[in-house]
Amino acid sequence: MIRLVIVDDDLLVTTSLKTIVEASGEISVVGIGNNAAQAVSLYEELQPDILLMDIRMGESTGIDVATKILEKKEQADILLLTTFSDDDYIVEALKIGVKGYLLKQDLEAIVPSIKAVKNGQSVFGHSIMERLPRLLQTEKSTYLEEYDLNEKDLSFLSLIAEGMNNKEIAQHLFLSEGTIRNYISHLLEKLELRDRTQLAVFYYKNIYGK
Repeated sequence: MIRLVIVDDDLLVTTSLKTIVEASGEISVVGIGNNAAQAVSLYEELQPDILLMDIRMGESTGIDVATKILEKKEQADILLLTTFSDDDYIVEALKIGVKGYLLKQDLEAIVPSIKAVKNGQSVFGHSIMERLPRLLQTEKSTYLEEYDLNEKDLSFLSLIAEGMNNKEIAQHLFLSEGTIRNYISHLLEKLELRDRTQLAVFYYKNIYGK
């Protein structure tokens, strides 16, 4: 059972989300909050598997909360949910290492996304993924020599950036999933990054279209 905390400043939204996710029979909502302060306290108190949180909550944002939590626990699984498909929010969410950014109107994607995050994947919704190359190309580029990347590294990074999971990459390259896991760990260590989402961000910022 996936333990979930939901935080949104609209009580109707939190109630509706609780009903939707618990109907799957695989998710248990262990806490509900309505503001940024409650999001932090509920996460620290309950230590849920995943925090599902609105991005705009009064004076603070889900980005602020996620930053605070991730500073203390780098591996925290945070999924942002919002009606705002805002470019700046998307880029900022990727930079700090949240595991997903979904639009509230994509209700059918919420439960699958929670399951995917629990299984170690990152989810950003089809409409958002389509915009990542354009959004991240505007960021300042770095010289690849600085990171000592070779053609094999670039190939792996491109497949990760396409959203492939380990099994799909293994099938594509005719390698074992264990080999893929080891190589991704190697890339994370080499580039001093936290997870595959940040690898995808690195690819689009520094390699894609160059």
